[in-house]
Amino acid sequence: MAVYTDVQDEELAAFLATYDIGTVLSYKGIAEGVENTNYFLHTTAGSYILTLYEKRVREEDLPFFIDLMQHLAGKGLNCPLPVSNRKGEALGRLAGRPAAICTFLEGIAVRRPTAQHCGALGAALARLHLAGRDFGRTRRNALSIDGWPPLFAQARAEADTVSPGLAERTRRELEALRAEWPSGLPSGIIHADLFTDNVFFIGAEVSGLIDFYFACTDAFAYDVAICLNAWCFEADGSFNLTKGRALLAGYLSVRPLAPEEVEALPILCRGSAMRFMLTRLVDWLNVPPGALVKPKDPLEYDRKLNFHRHVRHARELGLAA
Repeated sequence: MAVYTDVQDEELAAFLATYDIGTVLSYKGIAEGVENTNYFLHTTAGSYILTLYEKRVREEDLPFFIDLMQHLAGKGLNCPLPVSNRKGEALGRLAGRPAAICTFLEGIAVRRPTAQHCGALGAALARLHLAGRDFGRTRRNALSIDGWPPLFAQARAEADTVSPGLAERTRRELEALRAEWPSGLPSGIIHADLFTDNVFFIGAEVSGLIDFYFACTDAFAYDVAICLNAWCFEADGSFNLTKGRALLAGYLSVRPLAPEEVEALPILCRGSAMRFMLTRLVDWLNVPPGALVKPKDPLEYDRKLNFHRHVRHARELGLAA
């Protein structure tokens, strides 16, 4: 989440007049994240999140995301529900951008997750994978391995200004990943961006999953790899094996991993680290002037890549024997 587009009071009033969500009491921009413009909206009817879609989110993909959230909620997964206007439409336009209003979820995002949080997250991720099995739509993952070279091309010329040698390290890593990338793994709907700021907790229990705007059809184990990277590294760059063990045990308590998924997990972790290093690098080098946004450090994921280069088995990530 972030704020790229400033919404004027008159524009907001006209947009909200098409909804039955009461009178606006307050609204404010949400600075966290890097993808869309988001506002917290408080009205006499309750609390909502207003999203203006920008950057990598293609307008033609928005019906997929809206339908997916409705499907997952119908399966009992606690996620935001898009609110329809009086015409029955969940998508509109505001300040020249596609826009939607979604219900607000209670809970907090933990900045420093414990092993208990990681276990609960693993189970919630597996429930998401199962809930999406009969979703009748698919969406290609544009940010999988075929999408990484174009991202690198955008950043290559300036990569070494972020870290000396980053361009050459990345080039070699892309070659290695292309040679080893698995195919034919069990697949379906994945979240693809389940970072700590996209999971809410009440106590140690998951109360909601948000921000489905990278959701796509891909390998379930790739989603697990993304979460291992996002949840199980410490601030000093070390991998916390206890957290990895808890996350994987939580996932396996709901959905077992096939042998081929276990075998592929190290390279999937390596690849997911590359994906987020590259998108962060592009964002780091291209923050719009005046944007209320906090770009995330690409070198965090460069360091995670270095760790994963030496991992040979899922046991090193916490998978029980």
